[in-house]
Amino acid sequence: MDPLMAALILFVLALIIGFEVVTKVPPILHTPLVVASHAMAAIMVVSAIEAAGTGNTLSARILGFSALLLGTVNVVGGYLIADRMLSMFKGNKKKK
Repeated sequence: MDPLMAALILFVLALIIGFEVVTKVPPILHTPLVVASHAMAAIMVVSAIEAAGTGNTLSARILGFSALLLGTVNVVGGYLIADRMLSMFKGNKKKK
């Protein structure tokens, strides 16, 4: 099988499974799901570092760098948002 076709099939299956999982999650479990998805995005960042490394074609390096940039923004922003969401459940504690 052509590697591009295999990657396309895998991508479509991931979209279908991801949609089904996310739509079936109750609202109370939304925050843990968001945190877990950003942990998976961190794995994507590691893969993007490999793709952006030397020894690949220029187009692969450009795509790897853009994946690295977007993945890093996703991870950092996601953790900041998740931390803000979790802080809403801690209650009001007065600081001295």
